[in-house]
Amino acid sequence: QVQLVESGGGLVQAGGSLRLSCAASGRTFSDYIIGWFRQGPGKEREFVATITGAGGNTIYAPSVKGRFTITRDNAKNTVYLQMNSLKPEDTALYFCAANRIYYTSAATRYDYWGQGTQVTVSS
Repeated sequence: QVQLVESGGGLVQAGGSLRLSCAASGRTFSDYIIGWFRQGPGKEREFVATITGAGGNTIYAPSVKGRFTITRDNAKNTVYLQMNSLKPEDTALYFCAANRIYYTSAATRYDYWGQGTQVTVSS
């Protein structure tokens, strides 16, 4: 089992940057595929990015590709989401999630979820 805690959210102007962190408990962090998802006001939860356990492979949603970068530091049990060139439409509650099997954008495949961190981008 793994517990996840997100941090790093905040208020930023359009064009700005933020780095989100997802800190995990547990000794087998590198066994877990970690994904970032977000849910904007009045919207359904959507996939943002995911990274394999060793960090060698990533997938991005088309809406963030080229602007966001997902990385991980297994020695620190942490996954990061660097967000650049932020847009007002990136405003959402951002969640990280974990699973041990599926390298996927499908939220239903993730077993463990954090509580989320709010990102607000002003125009």
